[in-house]
Amino acid sequence: MQAANKVALNTGILYGRMLFTMAISLYATRLVLNALGSTDYGIFNLVAGVIAMLSFLNAAMTTSTQRFLSYYQGKMDREMQRKVFANSLLLHIAIGLFLVLVLELCGLFLFDGFLNIPLNRIAEAKTIYHFMSATVFFTVVAVPFNGSLIAHENMLWIAIVNILETLLKLAIAIALLHITKDKLTMYGLLTAGVSVVSFLLYAFYCFKKYDECNISGLTRVDRPLLKELTSFAGWNLFGSLCGVGRSQGLAILLNIFLGTIANAAYGIANQVASQLSFFSATMLRALNPQIMKSEGQGDRDRMLRLSLIASKFGFFLLAVFAIPCIFEMPVILKLWLKNVPESTVVFCRLILVGTLISQMTIGLQSAIQATGNIKGYQVVIGSLILLNLPVSYILLYMRLPAYTVLVSFCVIEFLACAARLYFLKAKAGMQVGQYFDRVIFKIALPTAINIGVCMLTGRMHADAWRVLITVAVSFAAFLPAIYFAGLNDDEKEMIQRLKNSLLSKLPGNKSSFRLKNSNP
Repeated sequence: MQAANKVALNTGILYGRMLFTMAISLYATRLVLNALGSTDYGIFNLVAGVIAMLSFLNAAMTTSTQRFLSYYQGKMDREMQRKVFANSLLLHIAIGLFLVLVLELCGLFLFDGFLNIPLNRIAEAKTIYHFMSATVFFTVVAVPFNGSLIAHENMLWIAIVNILETLLKLAIAIALLHITKDKLTMYGLLTAGVSVVSFLLYAFYCFKKYDECNISGLTRVDRPLLKELTSFAGWNLFGSLCGVGRSQGLAILLNIFLGTIANAAYGIANQVASQLSFFSATMLRALNPQIMKSEGQGDRDRMLRLSLIASKFGFFLLAVFAIPCIFEMPVILKLWLKNVPESTVVFCRLILVGTLISQMTIGLQSAIQATGNIKGYQVVIGSLILLNLPVSYILLYMRLPAYTVLVSFCVIEFLACAARLYFLKAKAGMQVGQYFDRVIFKIALPTAINIGVCMLTGRMHADAWRVLITVAVSFAAFLPAIYFAGLNDDEKEMIQRLKNSLLSKLPGNKSSFRLKNSNP
């Protein structure tokens, strides 16, 4: 029960952070798009989009450190936690330097007629690329600190740093309206500076707060542990790079065949998906330490049960917002952005569909990470994800509509879900029937009800009021459907216990008063 309370508290903290940062980020995007224009905004998403994609890379690499720290927390082994942090920090310094070298070498060829960028903006695009390359190092070296915070389930400091990042980005967006120098270059420089500030805040806090976070162990390398960390982080890095490669590869293909306006549409669609995915990612971040600790304690049944809960709730938390947005996307984009680039509506809808498909097995990814045996999994899933690039090239070469690229994205996400099921059955003994009983069959009816409600409200006249009505009616129908048709009895009991626990802590609660006064 204490673990469930901690998960609930951390989830609440992260949701509060998420709602604040999402609202500010969406407004900041509108300011940046208006300040830069579609062409420069498309260039930034093409060249420096890796900065945004590094959030996924950072999350995947953080899992490596957090997995080992949480695993040894489950075993109550403090000395191994110290060794894990020191060796992880050394490893990520090396990875950061390696990635900077690779990016700079690639930069020698990208701008020599490969990317479709207006000639008068080539110099600015190169400058942004160098900013991105330099900040990659700080982003990667911050990974062990972030992993330590998550392993300790300290979501409060993570939320504080994220809120500060968002406020800085809003300040940058407002400053663009008054900057007289080249806006694109200044935007790249200031955005890069935010990553450095975040790294310093994470490092300062962890060095001061946690005993295992120190640099004295950097001179005492534990070769077997470093080898294990390197293998695990390496395969995680491979998997995350496949995801980044797909995203940036699709951006490059769209740029080559269709130009920078398509990049602007694709960049906006990715931002919509990433903002809405925060809801499920937040819940998974709160659950991940418990999944890893359960495996460290030898309680695989609990680990698998938590991974299924994460998959189901991850889907619900995205669907509750994504499904109404899919139906109301034209109006939402018109209200959000004054000038909506061509194809943005269909791009946003399809990326959200693909993300919903991925969410159905999001918890299974954490379960496979907890087992520690990820090599085969990362090779197969990474290869499937990268298959999107040759398929998309063929589709665009055949002059099919641009949206077919994202249709293939959805199909490949479905194949990746099937592959995750296979690997968890093979590596951890999970029964496929159990997954269907606790996840697929439970999400089917609530999702159908939500879609039906959105289709009915969609017959009204399209305006801002219809968006509000669709969202309100969707919530009113979807949330009860989730509780009565989407939850198992044990999950309902857990929610009831959490509710009672939270109510008992409210000021003025009589039962809470009696309990306090009954203590000796």
